Amino acid sequence: MLDQALDARAARLNDRYRHHAATEVLRRALRDPDLGSTTLVSSFGAESVVLLHMVSVVAPGTPVLFIDTMMLFQETLDYQLEVTERLKLTDVRVIRATEREVALNDPDGTLHRFNTDACCDFRKTVPLERELSRFDAWITGRKRFQGGERQQLEFFEAEPPSRLRINPLAHWRPQDVQDYMAENNLPRHPLVARGYASIGCAPCTSPVKPGEDPRAGRWRGSQKTECGIHFIGGRMVRTGAKA
Repeated sequence: MLDQALDARAARLNDRYRHHAATEVLRRALRDPDLGSTTLVSSFGAESVVLLHMVSVVAPGTPVLFIDTMMLFQETLDYQLEVTERLKLTDVRVIRATEREVALNDPDGTLHRFNTDACCDFRKTVPLERELSRFDAWITGRKRFQGGERQQLEFFEAEPPSRLRINPLAHWRPQDVQDYMAENNLPRHPLVARGYASIGCAPCTSPVKPGEDPRAGRWRGSQKTECGIHFIGGRMVRTGAKA
């Protein structure tokens, strides 16, 4: 692994790439020795195809981690296969909780009804951490316009104790996302046309109404804002705004 002075490394990288466009941030970051081994984590959700396409252009052999919670929409599973084939991604790794973890934590598949944090933890955070332990950095699709804790995102951020996160789309606007998908004729997740602006597990995701925050359909009616994978070390916290 690389040195542990993560904040200094993140600051140095942000200075280095401050005036670069998203595609160049991604292209150069995948070759930057100051980042080390890097993977893209993708939900194959509403906007995921943008980063997946960028990776397919600049480095199609980049490892892509897709977390199958075993509670995803069938449309997401089908879309993952479609996009992988169309973009000719060569190293998509589907990761899941083990059978033993499911048997211990959620044998009847009802945990999400009374403890969404615990459900997200064993179905998403724990399996992802197992895979991320092999890498020095990972790429996310988070953007400032998504609000909440994401409003101050930079291209690079520290994730103690030993990783960096790369957010190439941090400064994009909603229209930038739509323009990129249209200009590159990229396939849309089928649930977007049915009002799903942010897509997670089927039991905990609902369509959004006109004027609502794009993530309002995630864990609707609760204070939960994130599944946990975007908190430092997977730490589950709650905030007052959707993030």
